[in-house]
Amino acid sequence: MADTRDTAASTNLDPAEIERFARIAGEWWDPKGKFAPLHRLGPARMTYLRDRLATHFERKLPAAKPLAGLRVLDIGCGGGLVSEPLARLGATVTGIDPAADNIAAARAHAATSGLDIDYRCTTAEDMAAAGTAFDAVLCLEVVEHVPDPGAFIGLTAELVRPGGILITSTINRTMKAWLLAIIGAEYVLRWLPAGTHRWERFVTPDEMARHMAAARLYEIAFEGLVYDPLSDVWSLSPDTDVNYFASARKP
Repeated sequence: MADTRDTAASTNLDPAEIERFARIAGEWWDPKGKFAPLHRLGPARMTYLRDRLATHFERKLPAAKPLAGLRVLDIGCGGGLVSEPLARLGATVTGIDPAADNIAAARAHAATSGLDIDYRCTTAEDMAAAGTAFDAVLCLEVVEHVPDPGAFIGLTAELVRPGGILITSTINRTMKAWLLAIIGAEYVLRWLPAGTHRWERFVTPDEMARHMAAARLYEIAFEGLVYDPLSDVWSLSPDTDVNYFASARKP
């Protein structure tokens, strides 16, 4: 089990959140395991990321490696469910996570997949302190797990190079989100372990826009991600009532 005491004490992280994901690190790549919801939404999520990054950096689609030459940071990379497809699209990917068990799982799977990904057991704070900057910074399904989302967005903005892009995905703080993302996903469908999410930590699009503006980011845009239970398919949508992406440019 990962020791998270020193990391949590010095960062905008909840040690209970780190420990929760570290305990199930061995299941990251099991499409029927604890992370099954992330596998289900993977195609829609990667479509958004590919298209948003290609548009921002004026890359042509379709292309075999549309993200070639781009340096991308995946914050809270877990077992690498996003880092790996980004690498296959040509990006030079650095994936970071404060839980050593997650990084071990990510490295092992990348090795079996023949992918060269720079996985590090570290924090966004340490990366910012080192003065590292990337073309694109992603923090997906992370913001709703940190105690101070405003400070976190400000920190992640520091890691974006001028002209680069920050992309986040999170859950809106609405009654609909409470019913679907917590009651439905955790207690009815059992997609996630009970207690995975805390409604009071969900972030509304208005709050996200304020956090991004405070970090001196602009061209802030939103896209919803919705689930159709009849077809068991996730798709992109203007509906941001539950899950949504937010992106912004750094001047």
